[in-house]
Amino acid sequence: MDYLRILTGKEQPLPIYTGIIASLENPLFFSDMIEPVYREAMNMDDDMLDRFRFSLIRLQLYADIHRNEDLEKAMHIKYVAQVLEKVIFGTLVMERESPSAE
Repeated sequence: MDYLRILTGKEQPLPIYTGIIASLENPLFFSDMIEPVYREAMNMDDDMLDRFRFSLIRLQLYADIHRNEDLEKAMHIKYVAQVLEKVIFGTLVMERESPSAE
């Protein structure tokens, strides 16, 4: 799977993608990579952070679109993207609202 293409979209690749791709290719790496990815993100300027957030959104969209092809892989991709977005940005752009209790 071409994770770099998904992360990059039509932009230039960011160096932070290396750790994310390693986490996507091997789920066992994610727990080791989350802190270095976080620290790298904290050194980004606002423009790079904006680009980075959209790369995480692209991953989530890709996982949603392709979930019927390989559900386990789609769940892993979405998990990595959402955890990173929540840890780095504090919220999820595409967070589903919980149904209201009536």
